[in-house]
Amino acid sequence: MQPLSPAGMQRKAGRLGIMTDQTELGRFLRARRAGVRPADVGLPSGPGTRRTPGLRREELATLAGVSIDYYTRLERGKETRPSPAVVDSLAKALKLDEEEREYLATVVATAAGRMREPRSAPSRAVRPTAKLLLETLRPNPAYVLSRTNDVLAANPGGLALMPGMVDWPASQRNTIRYTFLHPAARDLWPDWTQKARSCVAQLRALTGHDSDAPDLAALVGELIVKSPDFGRMWERYEVRRIGDGQKIYRHPSVGTMTLSHEILNLNRANGQRLVVYLTVPGTPDHDAMLLLETLETSALDRAHEASADELAL
Repeated sequence: MQPLSPAGMQRKAGRLGIMTDQTELGRFLRARRAGVRPADVGLPSGPGTRRTPGLRREELATLAGVSIDYYTRLERGKETRPSPAVVDSLAKALKLDEEEREYLATVVATAAGRMREPRSAPSRAVRPTAKLLLETLRPNPAYVLSRTNDVLAANPGGLALMPGMVDWPASQRNTIRYTFLHPAARDLWPDWTQKARSCVAQLRALTGHDSDAPDLAALVGELIVKSPDFGRMWERYEVRRIGDGQKIYRHPSVGTMTLSHEILNLNRANGQRLVVYLTVPGTPDHDAMLLLETLETSALDRAHEASADELAL
């Protein structure tokens, strides 16, 4: 089997329903309906085993105050212009949070043909001041990500945080691609499944705003082709924008460490954001972070010396 080109990945994404269209609304409703248990909305589960995971169509239609026929047309893509009141009722019945409600509103607008023109392809160039900030943050690991999580720039600790990332070409360095496709990723994060689901939910949220973006479609298409785990998680339609928090790293060079992280959006930078990892000074986690910076700096110095020796020959 020949590997797919970026254009092929994008076409694959479209065939698998990655791009938001009239049928995306139905897919989202089915996926979220399957994730709500009757007990979650005060309904009895009934005797025996339910053939349908989550709520039945008629149950959701009743909770949302619409007819079963109307709701069925929504799921099948035959009804594409639900009123704001119906959208709000569906969101309440499905117990959607703020981010999921925003995604629902976006796919409804797309199905009705009300979406704005897609944004132009974002630049991968990182401003010199952002690169200077990366150096200023040392020894804290930090990197600049694109809207699709391409690693556009990093300080030594930031690049070393994901072992083996540096061996990939710069154009392929992406934290979500790393999570699903790099062999070291599943050992790096003890709770890999939760980390992976967060990545997928982040991409799903992005599709609501940039459904026709070639860079997004290509990445999703590649991951669906190469990672069955990604494909299964993608069909769950979980929606979540990434935020601050903590991550546990089981790093092969410095051992286990828990790092907090903050994410800062860069002004006028096409969705670029700065991610910085932090620890409390004097703790074992801080010592491990310092060691990671030291090891990576030493490795870079050795690489530069080797390059200089080759040029001198």
